[in-house]
Amino acid sequence: MNYPSQLIEEAVNELSKFPGIGKKSAMRMVLHLLKQNEQDVIKLGDAVIKLRTQIQYCERCGNVSDAAICNICVNPKRDQHTICVVEDLRDVLAIENTNQFNGTYHIIGGLISPINGIGPDTLNIEKLLLRIQAEQSKEIIMALSATMEGDTTVFYLSKKMRAFGVNISTISRGIAIGGELEYADEITLGRSIALRVPYQN
Repeated sequence: MNYPSQLIEEAVNELSKFPGIGKKSAMRMVLHLLKQNEQDVIKLGDAVIKLRTQIQYCERCGNVSDAAICNICVNPKRDQHTICVVEDLRDVLAIENTNQFNGTYHIIGGLISPINGIGPDTLNIEKLLLRIQAEQSKEIIMALSATMEGDTTVFYLSKKMRAFGVNISTISRGIAIGGELEYADEITLGRSIALRVPYQN
């Protein structure tokens, strides 16, 4: 693609690094930005910079936050004794959009996958176990993707939690086997949370 300006080329190259954005889509974005009010574009730039430099991660659950503890964890209306274990932020957003869950979350930051060099020690699992013990949690919902890695992680966690006497459940398999949680429609995901079942090895 030929560019009329080095500045446009640089902007296109940066925007095309986003998932699902090719050079043509990036060029449309750049041309759109050029038509916008200068102050609006500056505000966009400032928002992106603040997002990267000022965002925090909840000390309790690992969720993104504007403070040391996230809005979900400090909400007194949430069930503080029920923890939904998820892989990452995208899963929290997906479940929250169903309006079917009123507990808290714990983001473990991935799934156990020895073939990819990801073991339990590289995930946020130890903090979860300490949290369950300290807070005397009553139920742990395993909301991990229905993949081999997801099932391996659920199996590992359930063995570690057995000593705590906590109820362990998994989201019902309304989620397709081999499917990623973030791509499930809200009705299916909501039903899976509402109709969760006890986990059995």
